[in-house]
Amino acid sequence: MCVRMMNQYNLQDKTGNKGWLAIIGIGEDGLDGLGKAAVKRLQEAEFVFGGERHLAFLGSDFAAKRMTWPKPFVDSIGKVRELKGRQVALLTSGDPMFYGAGAVFLHYFPLQEIDLYPHVSSFSLAAARLGWPLQNVECCSVHGRTLSGVLRFIENGTRLLVLANDGNTPAMLAAKLQQKGFAASRVTVLEHLGGAKERIVAKAAGAFDNKPFADLNIIAVDCICDRPGLDFSRFSTLPDHAFAHDGQLTKQDIRAVTLARLAPGHGELLWDVGAGCGSVSIEWMRLGRNAGAVAIEQNSSRCGYIRQNAANFGFPELCVVEGRAPSILHELKIPDAVFIGGGVSTPGIIDTCWQALKPGGRLVANAVTLEGEAVMTRWSADKQVCLLKLAVSASGSLGHFHVWRQSLPVTMLIAQKS
Repeated sequence: MCVRMMNQYNLQDKTGNKGWLAIIGIGEDGLDGLGKAAVKRLQEAEFVFGGERHLAFLGSDFAAKRMTWPKPFVDSIGKVRELKGRQVALLTSGDPMFYGAGAVFLHYFPLQEIDLYPHVSSFSLAAARLGWPLQNVECCSVHGRTLSGVLRFIENGTRLLVLANDGNTPAMLAAKLQQKGFAASRVTVLEHLGGAKERIVAKAAGAFDNKPFADLNIIAVDCICDRPGLDFSRFSTLPDHAFAHDGQLTKQDIRAVTLARLAPGHGELLWDVGAGCGSVSIEWMRLGRNAGAVAIEQNSSRCGYIRQNAANFGFPELCVVEGRAPSILHELKIPDAVFIGGGVSTPGIIDTCWQALKPGGRLVANAVTLEGEAVMTRWSADKQVCLLKLAVSASGSLGHFHVWRQSLPVTMLIAQKS
């Protein structure tokens, strides 16, 4: 459940070894854009896989049997594996290791068996056409992916390059930008980059119609927010009103301290136990690069809120598990951090989470009830942990005057596994 695939590489003796599988990036300029080494591999190949557009570049000088990618694409893994030991070449667009087929095949085949020949990526070509320094641009792909994943990157002043799924993607993305309050953003659609059919069209997101573009396109977005209050910083916690919820959420100020103590890291996995509306899971994924989260919630309506919020903020991959902790936790992948936001007084829940944590993992639990606080106090008696009491007050009116109104104090348990 919610497995994150990993590929381990053994780089020993890779230099100078010729793999049986060549993954070759190719552009709209066809064979003219390939280096001599890549062309030689195509000439030596017994089998060449690729899309119809790519295979059409091969003339009569190439004797290899040509095989179009099967649908779904994942079926190609088995077909290529059947040819192991033969000379096989895969043709793929641009850079195979930048949202390309190379990254997919390296999940299934060791690097020693593969030789990679990258072409200039669509991202590099688009940045060159626009004069955008690529290191300052957020690059992402919706090719074979959900469009909502782009939403995590939208912020006033940000520049995006989005590899499209098809000719309808630009209009769909423009509609999303309008919904998010970014109708003034400048959207540039770049078709068939590097080829004879190259075309560039630019307009404001709010001026797009439903007219489709060429299926082969990349979209550049210069993000401009024109609705104050909808431009949320990616470097602070979100306001409570940004989430769909029924009142069960970790409030913004408490959430800020909670995330600081959880300390999201690159590629780390969080269990959000008693997730409510999923606010902590979403903040974790916003702050930790390539971080993943599993939101565990027993209330089906709240699971709906979690999915809605995850899609709205651009994290459709957030894993939602409907079930009761701690029993449901035994089926999940081992976490790097655990947050218990609800049900901390449930028998065995802290122990189960603590035992599941990796060495060095962090556990944070919040409670507002005396019963929850008592459980935390007993559990921490013989351990090196921190108990923190947070009380937040906000000003409010009282007749013609103003007073402090205090929210329920929160007791926070903070522990790191040695």
